[in-house]
Amino acid sequence: MDRRRPARLRLLAGIVVLLCAGAAGAQEMKAPVQGPALNMTPVKPESVGFSSSRLERLHALIQGEIDQKQLAGAVTILARHGKIVEYRVYGRRDLITGAAMTRDTIFRDYSMTKPVTGVAMMILYEQGKWLPMDPVAKYIPEFAHLKVFNGVDATGKMQVTDPEHAPRMSELMTHTAGFTYGNGTTPADKMYGELHVRDGKTLQEMIDRLAQIPLVYQPGKAWVYSFSMDIQGYIVEKLSRQTLPDFAREHIFAPLGMRDAGFSVPADKRKRFSPGYHYDAKTGKLVEEETAKGAPTDYTEQPTAPSGGGGLVSTAEDYYRLAQMLANGGELGGVRILSPATVRLMTSNHLPAALLTGEWGIGMHVMRPGFGYGYDCAVVFDPAEANLPDGKGTFFWDGAAGTWFWVDPTNDIVFVAMIQRRTSPDNHSLLYRSHAVVYGALVDPAK
Repeated sequence: MDRRRPARLRLLAGIVVLLCAGAAGAQEMKAPVQGPALNMTPVKPESVGFSSSRLERLHALIQGEIDQKQLAGAVTILARHGKIVEYRVYGRRDLITGAAMTRDTIFRDYSMTKPVTGVAMMILYEQGKWLPMDPVAKYIPEFAHLKVFNGVDATGKMQVTDPEHAPRMSELMTHTAGFTYGNGTTPADKMYGELHVRDGKTLQEMIDRLAQIPLVYQPGKAWVYSFSMDIQGYIVEKLSRQTLPDFAREHIFAPLGMRDAGFSVPADKRKRFSPGYHYDAKTGKLVEEETAKGAPTDYTEQPTAPSGGGGLVSTAEDYYRLAQMLANGGELGGVRILSPATVRLMTSNHLPAALLTGEWGIGMHVMRPGFGYGYDCAVVFDPAEANLPDGKGTFFWDGAAGTWFWVDPTNDIVFVAMIQRRTSPDNHSLLYRSHAVVYGALVDPAK
């Protein structure tokens, strides 16, 4: 008998154990992070200063939209001091099948993607990878020679001039850099459609096309809703060397436990994906939107040109986790994403008084005294001047399908609402009416 065999067997067994352990470790590293456990069971509203009877006005407001066939359904989350006050589900997810709305329904966030991209940018800011006063061209050389639209001559030919200063990163973060969405009437706006800026197969294609278009106004001299956050998505990819979806998943979604947040909806989750609805102004009814398979809004595949301005999908609870993290000064359940100082920088007004005149805005979001814009979110920095009931420092945004959220650091309130109704003139009105009824129910703010 070979006396060396037991020793060899023990050695082989040890190697197998180590290999198995290594494989298990690798699998563990690849496993999705579950994120912090949150207690989503509502507390008694009175325990955190709300009146249960007055909160019925919020229920009546949302249910009224459904009863009037203006909404299919909705999910709302109201929290104070990090405790859930209400977690409500209304109506239907799908009007055709009759499927009920559920807490785990996945929604198109559209422009509520912007604050997420803002968080991604602030993570990179904390890593020392950019500064607010840096020229955008420092990170996008293609923008080094941008011109500025300067009217048309007698023949209708577009005239351009040099920028008074190169667009800065702070201006990119606040919609004041000179870009637009191409929705204006100037020849420069029309070039957005002519060059198919929205249709680039990659973010590099988007940048290359934008580099051919003059800025529509001098940097810092106007506030115009724009491609700025899509440009930020490109910068996130360039500075991190990751795709925007991968960076967001690794640094935001997985750590916070945003399990369904992303830029696509995989096959095993499609049953929970709410149809999109379009408001038909002629009939005053909702019409389910048909999306061609493979279109960017189909969400079946990971996009090759992910939109930092409007490409996110999530559940209401996913977005609540992000909002509560910001309300907590950058931390949720022991997981820190940003520092309190960075959150303050992101959510403070950065618009000068010259732009707070009521001349600039989108829909009912009008830049005016007391109401400005931070980095990728609106800011109510003086509620009385802004004629709003919110606490000082409230920040918020919404999406094209009517989703909305706000964080009120003074009253320690977080609110998230998810609906799927595009192009309705009532979307902003519903947002602001929800502020009115929520603050109308906060009867003991000292609690």
